Amino acid sequence: MSTETSVEKMDRSEETRRGVTRWLIKEPMGVVFVAVSLFVPAGRWDWGWGWALVAVYAAWVGATTLLLIRRNPELLAERVATRKRAKGWDMVLMSVFGLTSLARTIVAGLNLRWGGAQMPLAAHLAGLVAATLGQALVVWATVANAYFSKVVRIQDDRGQTVVSSGPYRYVRHPGYVGTIAFELGTPFLLGSWWALIAGALGVLLMIARTALEDRTLRAELDGYAEYSQTVRARLLPGIW
Repeated sequence: MSTETSVEKMDRSEETRRGVTRWLIKEPMGVVFVAVSLFVPAGRWDWGWGWALVAVYAAWVGATTLLLIRRNPELLAERVATRKRAKGWDMVLMSVFGLTSLARTIVAGLNLRWGGAQMPLAAHLAGLVAATLGQALVVWATVANAYFSKVVRIQDDRGQTVVSSGPYRYVRHPGYVGTIAFELGTPFLLGSWWALIAGALGVLLMIARTALEDRTLRAELDGYAEYSQTVRARLLPGIW
C-alpha cells in the first residue's frame, strides 16, 4: 500500500511539474497575443494606452505566477489542465467570452487607426485604475482560493472545499467582480467607445456565469449552501 501511495504522489508531482511548465509558456504567450491583437489592427506600435493594457496583463501573469509557484503550484497546473468534467454551458459561455475579449482589443485598435471619437484623459486614467484594481482582485481571489479553476467543475480529485477567507468573506465570487471591473475599465483605458460594446457583452456573460456557477455550487459542493447564507452577496453587497 505504501509503495502505491508513493507512486501516486510521484505521478501527481510530475503532472504538477508539467502543468506549471505549460503555464510558464502559455500565459506569457497570451500577453504577446494581446499585444498583437491591439497593435496590428491599430497599424502602429507607438500607442501608450495600448502598452498600458499589455502591462496590466503582464502584471497579472507575473503576480499570479510569483504568488502561486511556491505556495500552490497545483493550482497553476489546474488552470492550464485539459478541461475534463467541465459543465457544457460553461464551455459555451467562455468560448463566447473569449471572442468578446478578442473583439474588444481588435475594435479598439481599429478605432485608433480610423480616427474614431477619442476619450478625455480622465477617462483613460479611470479605465487604467479600474482595469488594474480588477486584475488585482482576481489575483487576490486566486491566491485565497486553492480551487480557482478556469472552468466550472466540482474538483473532487483535488478535495475541493468551501473557501471563505480573503475576499470571499465579502462576496461569493470576487474573481468575477474583478473580471467585470477589468472588462468595463479596458475600453476606457484604450479610449474606444466601440470597444465598450464588447466589454459590456463580456460583463453580461460574467453575470450569467456567476448565476449558473453559484447554482452549481449550491447543488453539488458540500457546505456551500450554508456559506451562501453567511455571505449573502454574489457580486455586490446589498445588491446581488
